Amino acid sequence: MTDGIAWLAEPQSIAFGGYSVTLARGLGVEALAARIAASAEWSERTVEPVGELTGDGLVEALEEEFGDAWDGIGLRLGVSGGWTFAVAYGGWFGEFGDDPAISAGGAEVFLVEYEEENGKPVPPTFHYHRDGRTVRSFNLHLDDSWGNGQVVGDPEVAGKVKELLSAEGLPDEERAGRDVHRTVLGVLERHFGLTLPRAMVLEAPLPAVLLAD
Repeated sequence: MTDGIAWLAEPQSIAFGGYSVTLARGLGVEALAARIAASAEWSERTVEPVGELTGDGLVEALEEEFGDAWDGIGLRLGVSGGWTFAVAYGGWFGEFGDDPAISAGGAEVFLVEYEEENGKPVPPTFHYHRDGRTVRSFNLHLDDSWGNGQVVGDPEVAGKVKELLSAEGLPDEERAGRDVHRTVLGVLERHFGLTLPRAMVLEAPLPAVLLAD
């Protein structure tokens, strides 16, 4: 029994503002942090280790370094169940692209992200990159509020995801967004074996870095 990733759909599941979680196979924590930093779109980022911290501890470190936690970006990193993971804190919103280069060299990288407090609103998103290319990408509300709402990418893999979503009765414009969000995350966790250790993320000190510009 694992924690999966469906728990991310809960309100403020990790921190106020939403979540940005990267899961990878074929990359260690240092390599994953470096590749996330390299994917920044609006400024050049460097990785600065700050020890092992809880989520609250990393927010405090961001406040000390930048004056306001929202003016900086940090990551907490770990390994669990065969996955290397990175959880973002601070002002990560809109900073990183879904660049398939993050998976170069035979790695697999999954990104799930939700700007929960964005008033536009921006739906939760999912991206899967493998060996330098995008395998699939779509918004988890499965609507056209942002993009076309379609599961796009590798035809064979995207087709299987569509089949599994259809078995759950999705898409369904009458269902609440959070219910759709949770259901889709459940489909993805089962299909790809995705898991994120909830207690570790919410309670344990983990290696942490600041992404300084």
